Amino acid sequence: MHKIGPVFLTALFFCCSSLWGGTYSFYGITDKDAISYRANEKMIFRIQLLEDEEPVDGIDLIWTRTGEDGKTEKGKAVSSSEKPLEITSSIDRPGFVRIRVEAKDSSGKPILDSQGARLSFDGTAGADIEKIQSFPEPADFDAFWDRQKAKLAKVPMKVKMVSVPSSDPKVECFNIKVDCAGGMPVSGYFAKPKNAKPKSLPIHISFHGAGVRSANKPIGSGRNHLALDINAHGLENGLPDEYYKKLDQTTLHRYGRLRAEDNADPENCVWYGMVLRLIRALEFMKSQPEWDGKNLAVSGGSQGGFQSLVAAGLDSDVSECNVLVPWFCDVSGAAMNGRLPGSAPKWIAGLGYYDAVNHAKRIKAKTNIISALGDYSCAASSQIVLYHCLKAPKTIKMYQGWTHGGRMKKAAVSEMSSPASEKEPDKARDGERNR
Repeated sequence: MHKIGPVFLTALFFCCSSLWGGTYSFYGITDKDAISYRANEKMIFRIQLLEDEEPVDGIDLIWTRTGEDGKTEKGKAVSSSEKPLEITSSIDRPGFVRIRVEAKDSSGKPILDSQGARLSFDGTAGADIEKIQSFPEPADFDAFWDRQKAKLAKVPMKVKMVSVPSSDPKVECFNIKVDCAGGMPVSGYFAKPKNAKPKSLPIHISFHGAGVRSANKPIGSGRNHLALDINAHGLENGLPDEYYKKLDQTTLHRYGRLRAEDNADPENCVWYGMVLRLIRALEFMKSQPEWDGKNLAVSGGSQGGFQSLVAAGLDSDVSECNVLVPWFCDVSGAAMNGRLPGSAPKWIAGLGYYDAVNHAKRIKAKTNIISALGDYSCAASSQIVLYHCLKAPKTIKMYQGWTHGGRMKKAAVSEMSSPASEKEPDKARDGERNR
């Protein structure tokens, strides 16, 4: 049996800083499971500054508490090797409290991490999380996507495959282009074992996070899968970095993420072509004679997680969906429900057709989610809404102190799982939502 579990998605770095010869980092926990609190229940955060993984004295700590109750508190403390900084808070409604702590040196300057950013702890705790619900989806959501699939079906699936070098002599790899509606082709690298027999292999498709880059050659996955890695924008693959950098600074600069009006028309925004390409990518892979006809996994992190969820929602043949800190979930949450914002595009009604939580309601595949409780590109509440909207078998692991681009060592993990549900998990479909 072929499996692609969520573990491989967790290769991230943790924040640290070198100062006076020592490596600095934060460690933080809550007094109980971070997603198990109730409204008005006391939450206790305990945060320790470490030098070479040992508690350190005498460094100024600046903390800020924000929350989905609209309240902000700030405070100062000095690090102690005897006991951690303790911050007590609560929230009077379903939602999350966020605690951010930074460290400053003796001159008052922020201590920087190894990447040149401010060293910080970022974490959250949630209350009554089972009551956090999504905003109502567009009434014609299914009809809209049926229309787009019909448009795509009118474009013949013309494929161009060029053999490219493979680092494994047992794996053949191709640079592929597949004609698609939406203005750009599917563009990626396709790998598979040499001399594979018909109906013998599972499919694995990997999608990219935000950015402008070439696809990657999926040689490792291609040893025992039909493996496809596509770039998000239908660009040429394997060109010099300067080519992608120029596009990132010009034509595709922060594509679709700057202005609400860029997304007002759901058939004329950057996400439109991106989704059509992932539908066509699925069609291409399912047409391969070596596919076993039953195992089809999709995976990705951040924007790649969004694409994976949309793919699984629009194609019931997807059998497994593995996502890391998935983006574009509960896009309306901050604007319509007062939640702490992430970095998704500014809410406008047209985005409801793309919001991954609406696609999640239609997913039949087992879905595994890895989330970061300190991630405010993909806020914790958005991940909970995603989990609630899934009716298929599902798991979620939420790591305290992890952010969108880094992880804290020995992080506490909050976990939930559920088999397939017969019940509709999202009351927002009936027009109800958490206020």
